[in-house]
Amino acid sequence: MKIAALYDIHGNVFALQAVLTELEELKPDLIVIGGDILSGPMPVQTLERLLQLSAPVQFIRGNCDREVALAYDGIPLRPGMSEKGREITEWVANQLTTHHREFLEQLPAQYSHSVEGIGEVLFCHATPGSDDVIFTPMTDLQRLEEIFENVQQRTVICGHTHIQFDMRIGETRVVNAGSVGMPYADEPGAYWLLLGPEGCEFRKTSYDVEAAAREIQKSLYPQAKEFADENVRKVPTAEEAIGVFEKLRNL
Repeated sequence: MKIAALYDIHGNVFALQAVLTELEELKPDLIVIGGDILSGPMPVQTLERLLQLSAPVQFIRGNCDREVALAYDGIPLRPGMSEKGREITEWVANQLTTHHREFLEQLPAQYSHSVEGIGEVLFCHATPGSDDVIFTPMTDLQRLEEIFENVQQRTVICGHTHIQFDMRIGETRVVNAGSVGMPYADEPGAYWLLLGPEGCEFRKTSYDVEAAAREIQKSLYPQAKEFADENVRKVPTAEEAIGVFEKLRNL
């Protein structure tokens, strides 16, 4: 069995389409969409493209998906959210239909599946117990052991921080799939994970980032130019992102 894990698409339908085109040749037995589908420049197009897939798909919920649903329902967002984050979340919520909201309602927080050669794998968005807890390879070991101490599966696939990494925490292997639509990496592209009998393989799919950036800038997305320039044409490095995340985590 082969599973393609696509995390943190963030409304970048151009990056998503490039990965899906590659998957037409790889023909995975299952596609896991690991959360944070919508919050980006093309939310409806992204979700509708995923809902059109004929291949078996399992969705899980990300923190942004949860927050968009709250905004759609008119429920106040968390007090600590930045003004930019609030603007994006409310804009995305305003693009959705009742059908889209109902889809978000039924998303599970995690999913487990057995993979030949790997064993039972737990897919979650951020951590097994939370969709928004931040950790990186630089997080202190004691904290990491606390996060993963009750996990029964020996392998956990996560996302949330948009950085591909593979690490051991005690007996647990934790692999971050990276981000399809908003990666933190050495170069632009769509980053994802392929699981199968040979193990976990980090993948990167190239796409026409300049063409995508031009289309994104034409959208009504509140941060269209910033997204195009800083998350498509070029991207922050993993090292830069880890530094920021560890500072935030220690506040």
